[in-house]
Amino acid sequence: MPATSTTSAPAHPPAAPKTRAAAVSRAVLKTEARLFLREPASLFWILVFPTLLLTILGLIPSFREANPSLGGRRTIDLYVPVALLLAAITTGIQVMPAVLTGYRERGILRRMSTTPVRPAALLGAQIALHGGATVVSMALALTVGRLAFGVALPGQLVGYVLAAVLTLCSALALGCLLCALSPTTKAASVAGSAVFFPMMFTAGVWGPVQAMPDTLQQIVQLLPFGAASQALTQASSGHWPGWSHLAVLAVWALVLGHVARRRFRWE
Repeated sequence: MPATSTTSAPAHPPAAPKTRAAAVSRAVLKTEARLFLREPASLFWILVFPTLLLTILGLIPSFREANPSLGGRRTIDLYVPVALLLAAITTGIQVMPAVLTGYRERGILRRMSTTPVRPAALLGAQIALHGGATVVSMALALTVGRLAFGVALPGQLVGYVLAAVLTLCSALALGCLLCALSPTTKAASVAGSAVFFPMMFTAGVWGPVQAMPDTLQQIVQLLPFGAASQALTQASSGHWPGWSHLAVLAVWALVLGHVARRRFRWE
C-alpha cells in the first residue's frame, strides 16, 4: 500500500499578518476620515483659506497688471504657487500637529498600543488625510487662478507636480517634527505659530520671492518653502524646476522626517 500522510493542511489557514495589518489600517483610516470631516475649522484653513487669500489678492487691480520688474508677469501669476505653498504650510504646521499631539495628550496613542490597532496606523491615516486635503486645496487654487484671473496652467506639468509633492512631503515632515517635540497641544500650537509666520515669509506670502533682493533670495532658497516657490514658478513658466531647488526640498523632507521618527513619542 502506498504510504499516506498523517498531516493535512488546515481548511481555513489563518490570515497573514500583513493582511490583518492592512485591514486594521483601512479601518483606522475610515474612522479618522469621519472625524476629520467633522472639523469645519480644519477644513476651512486647509481647503478654503489659501484660495480665499488668492481671490482677495486677485481683486486688487494692480496685481492683475503686467509688472516689468517681474519680467512682464503679473503679481497674481506669482501668487498661485504661493497659494499652493500656503495650503501645505497650514496643513503641516498649524493643523496636523495639534491633532496628533492631542491624541498623545489624551492618552489615545498609549491605549492603542495595547490593542491590535498600532499607533503607526493612526499616524499613517493622519498623514494620508491631511496630505489628500492639501492636494485638493492645491487643485482648487489652480482652478480659481485659471478661471477667475486667467493665470496660465503650469507649462511644465511634470516638474510642477514633482515640486508640489516634495513641498507637501517637507511640510508634513515638519509637522511630524513639531508633534514629536511638543509634549502638549498648547506647546504644539505655540511652536506651530512660531514657525508658521517665518515659513509664510519664505514662501512669499508677504511678497513674492522673485521680488526679494538677490541676497535675501539666496538665503530664502536654502529653506524648503523658498526653494519650493522658485521651483513652482519655474515650472509655471514652462521650464524644468532647478535641480538645486528640488534637492533642497528633498533634503529637508528626508532630514525632518528622520529626526521626527527618531524623536516621536507615543506617550
